[in-house]
Order: sequence, then C-alpha cells, then structure tokens
Amino acid sequence: MSDLLLLGLIGGLTLLLLLTLLAFAWYSGLLTGVAVSAGSPLIRNITVAYKFHVGPYSDTGRLFMESCCVSPKLRSIAVYYDNPHTVPPEKCRCAVGSILSEGEESPSPELIHLYQKFGFKIFSFPAPSHVVTATFPYTTALSIWLAIRRVHPALDTYIKERKLCAHPRLEIYQQDQIHFMCPLARQGDFYVPEVKETERKCRGLVEASDAQVDDTGADRTSDTSSVSLEVGPGSRETSATTQSLGASSRGWDDGDDRSEHSYSESGASGSSFEELDLEGEGPSEESRLEPEARPLGAPSGPQNP
Repeated sequence: MSDLLLLGLIGGLTLLLLLTLLAFAWYSGLLTGVAVSAGSPLIRNITVAYKFHVGPYSDTGRLFMESCCVSPKLRSIAVYYDNPHTVPPEKCRCAVGSILSEGEESPSPELIHLYQKFGFKIFSFPAPSHVVTATFPYTTALSIWLAIRRVHPALDTYIKERKLCAHPRLEIYQQDQIHFMCPLARQGDFYVPEVKETERKCRGLVEASDAQVDDTGADRTSDTSSVSLEVGPGSRETSATTQSLGASSRGWDDGDDRSEHSYSESGASGSSFEELDLEGEGPSEESRLEPEARPLGAPSGPQNP
C-alpha cells in the first residue's frame, strides 16, 4: 500500500511540475501571436549611450548588463547591423546600450558623464517617418529567447514578401514589452560611427588593391571583361525608394553604410514604403513609449536574432 502511495505522490508531483512549466512558458509569451505591421514609429528621436560590438550576437548579454548596471531605470536598446544567417558570427556588428532621452528632452550632463566614465559613447537617432515594427511580451528571461526565434523570422518574411528596404534592426526593451523596429527611411542615420569607419576601411582596402592592379599594367577596362559602376551622390536622408537590393554594385557613402550582408538583404528590391498599405496613421502622442523603469536585475540582453 505504501508503494502505491509513493508512486501516486511521484506522479502527482511530476504532473504539477509539467503544469508549472507550461504556465511559465505561456506567461513568457509562448502562445502570443506575432503581428508585424508598417507605420509610424513608436518612438521619437532618441539619444543613446552605447558600446559597439563585433562578434557573435550571443555575446551581447554582458553589454546589456553593463548598461543596465549604470542606470537600471533607463530603457535598453540594441541595433543589429548584420544578418547572422549570411555573415560569419565573428564579423557581426551591433551597438548595445541605454536610451538617455527622447524627443525634445536632452539628457543631463551628469548622466552623459556617468556613461562615458564606463566607456559608453553618445549618439542620437532620428525618428523615421515609417518603420516595420512588431512587439513581444517581456515578462521573463524566456521571453527574450522566444522573441528572438519568433519575431525575427516574422520580420524577415514581411520584408521579403513586400520587397522592402528595411534596415538596420532595432530592439527596444520596455518594462513589459520588447519593441522591434526596422526603419524604412533615414537608415543611414542609424549607423553609429564605428560601422561607418569599418566601411571606409573596406573601401580603402579595395581601392589599394585596385591601385596595385593598375601598377602592374593590367588592363581592367578591356572589351572582353568590363564593369560599369554608376553611383549617384548619397544623402544622409536615405530613402527606401532609392535603394536597390541585390544590385551588382553599391555606392558607399554616409547615407548608406550597409554591409553587403546586412539586414537590408531581407528584401528583393528597394520598393518605396509609400506603396505599403500602412496600418493606421500611427500612434497618438499618448501611445508613444514612455521611459518606464527596467527592473533591476532584469535578464541579460538578446542573444542571436
């Protein structure tokens, strides 16, 4: 009789454990639907303190912890510049940090000095007119893992089906939600100086290589093998209408600092966001993100989009 009672107790505890795990997964957003849309951004222009990272996105957790330890009440932000499905992990670039201010408000000099003391740099992002956006619950550490594996594929599908030029990819961590945003305009303004510097170095290496070929007397403009590059002047106000993805050549300037394996390759062409059937007129002033406090001791940042 005691053996049957013991087996029943073990079975009951096992069932209770399974139910607890299922409830935890449901609370973390396991069954939450992912709705991707295009429209006005949920945030205005922002000033951020960030650290630039080159390497696997799975190593960015420590950067989230560093920025959160400096000021736990501020919202965390990450900007991913390369597609980890096409770029080697050791070459993926991103910027991770905290949002210091939004809109007309300017961050206090004391706050800026505090972040700079810990090695962070200051940069401002504009408010693009249109973005591709999605949200996901942020309730537990499991929410981050679920969001990465559910939201990013949904964004890729949405952008590819509509042949949009949407890059880079931003993640903003609100108190109870993760907001994903891909600008459809002014993309160049979201590239931090370190990304632009790497692109300039790449251009320098290519030009040096071309110069060496010219010095050897090789004829690079022969009739049998020639390439014609027509690059128009770029503007920092990069428009999705003027960018063609999958083109055989690309102009590199401050207005378009995409790597050739960036998230912009999610679409087949750079169709204008004006052709979209935008979902509504965008949120009202009251519905914009408010600088709510991120819980102290919150889980580390996202891993691999």
